[in-house]
Amino acid sequence: MFEGSTTVKPLQAPPLQVAHWFNTPAPVTLEQLGGRVVVLHAFQMLCPRCVSHGLPQAQRLHRLFSREQVSVVGLHTVFEHHAVMGNAAALQAFIHEYRLDFPIGMDQPDGTDGVPKTMQALNLRGTPSLVVLDKQGRVRLNHFGVIDDLQLGALVGGLIGEPALSQEEAQLPLRCDETGCALPASAATGP
Repeated sequence: MFEGSTTVKPLQAPPLQVAHWFNTPAPVTLEQLGGRVVVLHAFQMLCPRCVSHGLPQAQRLHRLFSREQVSVVGLHTVFEHHAVMGNAAALQAFIHEYRLDFPIGMDQPDGTDGVPKTMQALNLRGTPSLVVLDKQGRVRLNHFGVIDDLQLGALVGGLIGEPALSQEEAQLPLRCDETGCALPASAATGP
């Protein structure tokens, strides 16, 4: 697994809890994105590594892969400096200045100036964070910090290449160990 990644038994990703959406005419749900690999990039406007690495990487992924295969979604998740970064107008200006064109949601505050709701639900440790979902919406990578483009591209490409699972197979747990997760035996062996 990647340094900074959490190895867990892949579970269905929880729904996004977003207060406001940008770069999309309607709210985005993970259910709508089913059948595609989803790359969720959690960031903060004032996070140096988000600005220098995470957001440019998300933009490259968004431009490189077909929208039918991969959906990149940004999640502005404010867990500090709420007065400065918890403002939709400031985030809109930031998105415009950095020319980000993938859908970006403003994570729903928890009401106590603490950790926002989606950040809590995904067990994110900070920003930048990257969550990669397979075609069935299961979390296959939960990574805190910077990740190399080649590593991420290899993971996304591998997930794109996985065979479509039947509804029964999608309910089976993945075989996971310290090296990663494998498809259920019936899907991995093919017809």
